[in-house]
Amino acid sequence: MQSDTIAAISTGMTNAGIGKVRLSGDDAVTIVDRIYRSPGGRKRLSDVSTHTIHYGYIYDGDCLIDEVMILIMRGPNSYTREDVVEIDCHGGVVVMKKLLETVLKYGARLAEPGEFTKRAFLNGRIDLSQAEAVIDVINAKSDMALESSLNQLRGSVKKRIEKLRKGIIGNIAFIEAALDDPEHIQAEGFGDELAVQVRGYMAELQKMLDSADNGRLVKEGIKTVILGKPNAGKSSLMNVLLGENRAIVTEIAGTTRDTLEEHVSIHGIPLNIIDTAGIRQTEDVVEKIGVRKAIDFAEEADLIIYVVDSSTEMDQNDDDIIRMIQSKKVIVLMNKSDLRPVVSRSDIEKQLQAPIIEISAREETGLDIFEDTLKEMFFAGDIHYNDELCITNVRHKAAIAAALESLKMVMHSIEDGMPEDFFSIDLMDAYEQLGHIIGEAVEDDLVDTIFSDFCMGK
Repeated sequence: MQSDTIAAISTGMTNAGIGKVRLSGDDAVTIVDRIYRSPGGRKRLSDVSTHTIHYGYIYDGDCLIDEVMILIMRGPNSYTREDVVEIDCHGGVVVMKKLLETVLKYGARLAEPGEFTKRAFLNGRIDLSQAEAVIDVINAKSDMALESSLNQLRGSVKKRIEKLRKGIIGNIAFIEAALDDPEHIQAEGFGDELAVQVRGYMAELQKMLDSADNGRLVKEGIKTVILGKPNAGKSSLMNVLLGENRAIVTEIAGTTRDTLEEHVSIHGIPLNIIDTAGIRQTEDVVEKIGVRKAIDFAEEADLIIYVVDSSTEMDQNDDDIIRMIQSKKVIVLMNKSDLRPVVSRSDIEKQLQAPIIEISAREETGLDIFEDTLKEMFFAGDIHYNDELCITNVRHKAAIAAALESLKMVMHSIEDGMPEDFFSIDLMDAYEQLGHIIGEAVEDDLVDTIFSDFCMGK
């Protein structure tokens, strides 16, 4: 663990009302004291109490840098458990850079991305799952993603993993004690007792693993592909959902020839929407490429929005689309309900089992029903995850899956009547795999990789 003092700009590099330069380390207060002057010129920051705010000026020698407010937080009661100083200055890019340069000149080192949070982890204030939740909070794209990340930041994953590890290590300790002192500690019949506990651990891990698919959707958004024939109203739908004219809309069929990707949150549900070229048989080389890309995106989608022009007869192109999406999660939108209908609901129901909703993208009607259907399909109408543990991290999912496999090996050993020391090997492996999630026995390279994805100043 390095004990030098680091510094970075913790607010965005853009002109704003307030900017913040943060320092952490043994010399944080001393360094700022060298460049700080109080209005009366008598106050020393080294003498002030922790968790106090002080008004004054930052100077580089005789050169005034800015008028500031300084927050002093002494360790261990700080974000990093080290002495932390935050300098609130005017939010201009030039003044923030000048202030940072002054801090570095007087003894601080420029922080690496995520180094403040990394120090919080290494100093034991948070575990690795909570550290990863910090960047998830910053990158949250929806209310649900924010709620899930805050839940993890409060320790929801940590508490569940620590409880499981405590149970597992207790059984390992009993086995080792029984092997070392068989005269006083009897392991006879322990396999049956252990099997009951291991089944409980496995059920808990499986529940966590099952939440990972929903967790991915919460964190990354539902990969949503809009499909349909040319001129069905796909781009108009895209514009309505976004609330702006992002996609070009004309009366000419085949206007959209490439994909357009945007992110939108509908009542807290994050959608990564991809508008695609109209699917039809064509000899146009460019349009063929667009159709091929639409098909490829559809194969990987979490949700297909199939837009049907209800004012035009269905044809072979519709049959091709329906065959392609039979095995996917689909919502059918019968668009142009403001015109005389030619296609009926029963025409689609004969070929595709999916929710069917009549809408008019032009009149913006029927979209409330679409939003309710979306909630019901993915989250059974409940999109609040404050009290639920939802695995959103791919690394966590892999470790949980590995621990589950190890516990299955324990069950096989019990069923095969193997000696107790065989149980201990796989129990220890499960214990260590779960430890990777919270940062126990985790490799330095992995820690460095995790924090390198953080923004500067955090």
